[in-house]
Amino acid sequence: MTLIDPSAVKQVSHPAIDSDHQAFISLLNQLDAADNAEFPALFQHLFEHTEQHFGMENQLMRDSRFPAEAEHAGEHQRVLGEFKQFKSRVDKGLLAFGRSFVRERLPQWFQLHTATMDSALAAHINTTGKR
Repeated sequence: MTLIDPSAVKQVSHPAIDSDHQAFISLLNQLDAADNAEFPALFQHLFEHTEQHFGMENQLMRDSRFPAEAEHAGEHQRVLGEFKQFKSRVDKGLLAFGRSFVRERLPQWFQLHTATMDSALAAHINTTGKR
């Protein structure tokens, strides 16, 4: 069983964002299935992927003068802060905390964030033509 079915996630119609979202889903599903030996490295990889993705989105917001940039970037900052708290626990070998974050927090957050904030950003970019 997968945490997130890739076909169930709404595409936002921006190729770079959609591609990163598919990679996020793949990593999240790999983490859910990972054994304890693989989990820390995969968790680190998901964290780095998320940081890079948020950086790309933040740049898109600046470049396109996205009206809700402060709120969207603030959400990125909040999620990265939460991610770092769980990463510090995983780094100490407390894998149950990381597994809980992966299973109970990230899927719901991701689907809501994609359907709302990322969809609004992509619609703005597609309307203004500033990719």
